[in-house]
Amino acid sequence: MTTAPAQPVLRETRFPGITPLARGKVRDIYDLGDRLLIIATDRLSAFDVVLPTGIPDKGRVLTQLSLFWFNLLRDIVPNHVLSGTELPAPFDAFRSDLAGRTMLVRKTQPLPIECVVRGYLSGSGWKDYKATGKLCGIDLPAGLRESDRLPEPLFTPATKAATGHDENIPFAQAAALVGASVAEQARSLSLEIYRRASAFAQPRGVILADTKFEFGLLDGRLIWIDEALTPDSSRFWPAAEYKPGGPQSSFDKQFVRDYLERIGWNKQAPGPELPADVVAATQARYREAFRILTGQELAPAATYS
Repeated sequence: MTTAPAQPVLRETRFPGITPLARGKVRDIYDLGDRLLIIATDRLSAFDVVLPTGIPDKGRVLTQLSLFWFNLLRDIVPNHVLSGTELPAPFDAFRSDLAGRTMLVRKTQPLPIECVVRGYLSGSGWKDYKATGKLCGIDLPAGLRESDRLPEPLFTPATKAATGHDENIPFAQAAALVGASVAEQARSLSLEIYRRASAFAQPRGVILADTKFEFGLLDGRLIWIDEALTPDSSRFWPAAEYKPGGPQSSFDKQFVRDYLERIGWNKQAPGPELPADVVAATQARYREAFRILTGQELAPAATYS
């Protein structure tokens, strides 16, 4: 087996005397009082296990693509971004390592639900439909195939799981968790963001099959938070390769999933190291998604310093 290429990879952030508020599967979050500093690392998870091999450029793609969408769609709903370049002390001393990976954001009270919008029948939605003829309890026409376009985009909320998979829940349960008014607003905003993003991506040759959003409350208002329409939170399919009736090629970590299935990994931690060709293919796919959607190549790290 070949080894991963010797390219700069940030797997974890460590700053003397500072403990992160949280370390997610990809992001490290630092509490700055009324603000948060979110740093996207190059960690990659598959089947809910963070793998020992990082993907070069992944954190910068996620951050820069999120900033792109937050700015493009800012007229729909306010977002939490204060700056994509500002680094307060003492983090500014590590600017070269953090270049292009950070968002300084407003602190909100996150809703305890994931706001998922599905425009195509894929993933857990396809499994649900095969088993029940419905999608998260919503009636659908009979005879749909995997990856078929749905009659209209559907809002299918989910619980947030600290570990493992999020669990799809009915809208009524989401409303019970966050309140009926907030749930209605989250549904309306999620569907509008999805429609606008889909309309933007389609002429660029990209299908937005589904995605998930997070919202938080700040002074009684819903704020779009976390990340925005990235390959980690969305299924982006190349439109030219779209063929319903099975799984689709995608701009994400599918190369990794396919490799892990091929080697027979038991999907338990610790995960295996990834070979260089899988790392390179995954890196290229993330960068390609950024290039196609934004119309620009991902800038070198030094550009953000």
